[in-house]
Amino acid sequence: MSEEARNERRVLVAVDEGEESMYALSWSLKNVVFQNSRDTLILLYAKPPHAVYTPLDATGRIDDPETPGYLFSSDISAAIEKYSQEVANCVLEKAKKLCKDLQNVKLETRVESGDPRDVICEMSQKLGADLLVMGSHGYGVVKRAFLGSVSNYCSQNVKCPVLIVKKPKPTAGAGK
Repeated sequence: MSEEARNERRVLVAVDEGEESMYALSWSLKNVVFQNSRDTLILLYAKPPHAVYTPLDATGRIDDPETPGYLFSSDISAAIEKYSQEVANCVLEKAKKLCKDLQNVKLETRVESGDPRDVICEMSQKLGADLLVMGSHGYGVVKRAFLGSVSNYCSQNVKCPVLIVKKPKPTAGAGK
């Protein structure tokens, strides 16, 4: 691979509120994205969908008794959306601060709505990512079975290489 080809990568880093994703970003800045490269670093935040459903159809009858839902006024829905956008902005600002020392690296940010699994896979394809970097929450087998693993799903469904960065767990004597 030529030197120029290596310097023109599109690295997509999925970020969220967790410290695991910020650790993955900082790790990738030290080990993957280099100061004088011509990489494009794309920070992606996936806004999770809101549980705003109505159990009633237009006639006032319950659509499906198996599917409970919530009915919010437009004011409450707007407040939820505003808060969600503020969280996204805060996460991206924190991530951009970690990238402040980058030179010659193009920095892009994206906020997309939907299930993080689907958003990350879709955007890695749409944005032409050469590499996807994401953190791992390090859930155990049981928790992962119930909650699912975004990183595992993406590693199985994304077409580009995926780098999953695990944050080291503190050791017992680390604070001494």
